[in-house]
Amino acid sequence: MLGIRYPMFQGGMAWIADGRLAAAVSEGGGLGIIAAGNAPAEYVREQVRIAKALTNKPVGVNIMLMSPYACEVAAAVIEEKVDVVTTGAGNPSAYMKDWKAANIKVIPVVASVAMAKLMTRLGASALIAEGGESGGHVGELTTMVLVPQVRDATDLPVIAAGGIADGRGVAAAFMLGAEGVQLGTRFLSAYECTVLQNYKDKILKATDLCTMVTGKRLGHPVRSLRTKFAQNYSRAEYGGMPDDELEGLAVGALRLAVKEGDLEKGCFLAGQIAAMVKKEQPAAEIIKEIMDEAEPILKGAVRWVE
Repeated sequence: MLGIRYPMFQGGMAWIADGRLAAAVSEGGGLGIIAAGNAPAEYVREQVRIAKALTNKPVGVNIMLMSPYACEVAAAVIEEKVDVVTTGAGNPSAYMKDWKAANIKVIPVVASVAMAKLMTRLGASALIAEGGESGGHVGELTTMVLVPQVRDATDLPVIAAGGIADGRGVAAAFMLGAEGVQLGTRFLSAYECTVLQNYKDKILKATDLCTMVTGKRLGHPVRSLRTKFAQNYSRAEYGGMPDDELEGLAVGALRLAVKEGDLEKGCFLAGQIAAMVKKEQPAAEIIKEIMDEAEPILKGAVRWVE
């Protein structure tokens, strides 16, 4: 469907997944995805053009539908002839018709069976079933529970996301009924990822209990590293701070982490697999290493079934 070698997407991590990283993943045989996040359309255009200058392979854009710039970014991906759009943090119904008319493959992120069914009815090309183990905005269900239920609810290809870091995770996703996987946190250690070194170092030094979820009170739960910012936010969330002040507390926090490495006020997004990331490597090497590890596991499972 997408013209990629391996069934692996790189997650759309806001302010992290830029044109350089997306191009490196696509060149490595996966689907590189540029994150629009809360950025304006001109930023997205610039990153798409950077990616296209570095690769002639398919590249996608992830649109966070909560963004104030979502409408203009939705139009920009059509004008820039983007191959694939993935969506998150909302319902893309308002834009689906125009994207499909432009021959863009639309692959929404879903965190529930109800959303999977709705996106199927609206004509999505595939679905990304993302469990709460992932970094960034998260739902209630785990990947282990969500993927097979989404698989049973749709005839579309299902891409599993959340808690996948190596070949074992890929094989498990396929056993649950997925046709592909999406990895975000794993690519934070890619050489081509442009986050500051202190961000990468926090991932490389992470432990199994290194992440926490904040923002549930406002209905927008987010998983991030257990930093001073996250702990302060959690105390404010459950300490009676008014909603508008709590909302303002997080504004710009991710950008402070990515672009300035601010350990005091920055929000360092990461999934629960952070502790499984052990070294920096080229994106293409990450992809091949993971798929090479998955192949014998999957072959062994087939032999066992036979």
